[in-house]
Amino acid sequence: MVRRRVAAGAGVVLLIVIVLIVNGCLKSQKTQALKEYAHNVSQIVGESDQQVSHPLFVALSGAGAKSATNAEEPVNVEEQVNQLHLEAQKQAAQAKGLSVPGEMDAAQRDLLLALDLRAEGVEKVSTQLRSALGSQAKQASTLLAGDMENFLASDVIYSQRVAPLIEQTLKSAGVEGQTVAGSHFLPNIGWLEPTTVQARITGQGASSSSSGETLTGHHGSALKGVSVGTNTLEPEPALNHISGGGSPTFTAQVENAGEFTETNVKVDVTVTAGGKQLKASHTIEKTEPGKTVNASIPVTGVPLGAASKIEVQVEPVPGETNHEGTKNTYLAIFGA
Repeated sequence: MVRRRVAAGAGVVLLIVIVLIVNGCLKSQKTQALKEYAHNVSQIVGESDQQVSHPLFVALSGAGAKSATNAEEPVNVEEQVNQLHLEAQKQAAQAKGLSVPGEMDAAQRDLLLALDLRAEGVEKVSTQLRSALGSQAKQASTLLAGDMENFLASDVIYSQRVAPLIEQTLKSAGVEGQTVAGSHFLPNIGWLEPTTVQARITGQGASSSSSGETLTGHHGSALKGVSVGTNTLEPEPALNHISGGGSPTFTAQVENAGEFTETNVKVDVTVTAGGKQLKASHTIEKTEPGKTVNASIPVTGVPLGAASKIEVQVEPVPGETNHEGTKNTYLAIFGA
């Protein structure tokens, strides 16, 4: 009788141990699945920005000016955009094939919508490009500006739905040290304006006045904020903790605080850390009075775990006399 009771007790203990081990394994598998999904999404949207968005807008900028000396250039640009459309479709297909944890279903639906909008937008640009480089440039540029709204919509869906939902799910599951990358497909809102689109594609930049002289009045820019991915940086003395590795992309929100349209507004980023000083810049082609434009500035080689000083400055435009509010300093530590 005693031996039976001891055996029964040992069996109960063994069963409890087995249940605990199984639960631990299931939790570990769930955590790993969430991490892998966040990593895969970051990889796909990173490829979308670097392999589709960047070459697309490089190809579009000044395409008409190139064609003036090369009759084959319009065809070449059109073919390049067609290839970028195939790449965008490939990325959307990759996203559809992801292994999606049940908790990420909502984020996955919005991710697919964002990537489909990007692929559709590139296709629409391709169909209008030949006309935009020909005799119907004005009409085609209006249609192209409308097509660019696909890219803006994809950026909004990703930044306001996909990334927050993934980060919220990770946090709820107790997953730390894992984030999802930010994504900005549309370089700036100037591509939503038909006249700007036409000027950029034809390679004929706007000037401050018809004579090329700086107009008399208030000129100036304002730095409204800086972010890295979904993290909005707080100015010093606050210390910002930024994950994602040593190649961050800084997004500077630049407002035209003057009375006139400005062109070639340059934004500089300087990161000082671990005895190194890293510099990068981005030139905004056009800003409109009262409107804010995002400038994406990638910096590579930032030391991880070291105290970093980040200086962001909007360089003065012609005629600007008041430089207050054009620069700021941030303190941060970058992690993996």
